[in-house]
Amino acid sequence: MTDNKTPPSEMIRVPTALISVVRQLSKLHRQGHTIALVQALEELIAQFDSNIDIDVASSNKSVLQLEEKLETKLETITKKLEQMERAITSLRYSNTRPRKQPHPYQQPQVELQPRTNESLAPRLGVTPQSLITEREKLTPKEFISWSRNRDPMSTAWEWNAKTELYHPLK
Repeated sequence: MTDNKTPPSEMIRVPTALISVVRQLSKLHRQGHTIALVQALEELIAQFDSNIDIDVASSNKSVLQLEEKLETKLETITKKLEQMERAITSLRYSNTRPRKQPHPYQQPQVELQPRTNESLAPRLGVTPQSLITEREKLTPKEFISWSRNRDPMSTAWEWNAKTELYHPLK
């Protein structure tokens, strides 16, 4: 039988001088910034020559310098992440406001043209004959309301006896 549970966190030992840094890393990880942390740490580690032997005693000058560099880098990462969070939050709120201009990739809306019985009926989901029947039994105002309720874009249609066409109402 396979167990699909998440394995427990591993406990690791770190030099005393790095405990506060590891705690900051852990906090940022819990906040969901793992990918950014890993990338920043990889950049930082790449700056150090891994072939250099150093004394890892907490009082060692190299360790203290490493700790300072890590803390500085973590502070920078934290500030950048906070800026990104603020930007994302402000975008969420700005998207709720109505737009003044359409996106450049949006096509302008096509203006509806007058239609015959045969071309309007399918749009309203009826047969041409039932469209004529509805138009004849309803008052002009009722027909306008009826057509608006059936139209997929809620466009109202008005019959013009002179042109014998249905005209869209804005």
